[in-house]
Amino acid sequence: MEPPVPQTLPPLAPSPTAAKAPDATAAGKTTRDRDFLLHLEAYLAKRDGVDKALKISRYAAKIVLASSLLPETLPLHRRLKSFESSVGLSRKAFRLGKFVQDVNAFRASPLDSGQDLILSLIAYGGEGIYYFVEQFVWLAKSGLIDGRHSRLLSKISAWAEFVGYVGSVNLKIRDLRMLREDEACVESSIEIATSRGVDCKDEELKLRKLREKKLMKKLSIIQDLADGLMALADIRDGKGRLSGPLLMSCAGLVSALISTHKNWVSC
Repeated sequence: MEPPVPQTLPPLAPSPTAAKAPDATAAGKTTRDRDFLLHLEAYLAKRDGVDKALKISRYAAKIVLASSLLPETLPLHRRLKSFESSVGLSRKAFRLGKFVQDVNAFRASPLDSGQDLILSLIAYGGEGIYYFVEQFVWLAKSGLIDGRHSRLLSKISAWAEFVGYVGSVNLKIRDLRMLREDEACVESSIEIATSRGVDCKDEELKLRKLREKKLMKKLSIIQDLADGLMALADIRDGKGRLSGPLLMSCAGLVSALISTHKNWVSC
């Protein structure tokens, strides 16, 4: 969940993706000053850190497989396919209990209006159900429960994930609009202070943080759109437009890289 914004700014509602990775601006200076190996150790000690590393490796392998760079007759092609499938199953284990973060994020959300309540229910409820059902998908695919339920569970999971991203994108677009309003106010204050010859270092620092926060919010929206596109493809069983294997693999890699960046700068 994102840390609260300064008191001089109106609070923004947290979002599902923000719950996965805190805002980068609060940790930016610390991140730049830290030893790389110590930083890497802290990153890999987190569940999301390992999960996103696996996600990058999986979708990188899927891009190679989908692009037909390797002939199917090569042993390496079969090994990559086996690796991709194994990593996909391994990642599901990292979702055990992860639905709790959405419960806590919803509890911490500022529900100042009916719209806030509805959007938060859609975003956190959808993602929470997705993570909850994914636990049983993992158990079915790992063989502990009857595999006959795997297809139905996967379909429920994909629908819940898609609904969650619809709510999440709407929450973040609203937050982005509020950030732009705050940015315009601070820019106006700086212009007035400059015209009067008044020092405005605090306002300039505030403006820089707002712009960093705005950039991270835009990246989060791109990540949610990429993940939402993949969820939609799962709902349609990979059929129809915008469901090609190469496009889905690229979307997965984009999402993984953005999420890795957010987790890296925040740990």
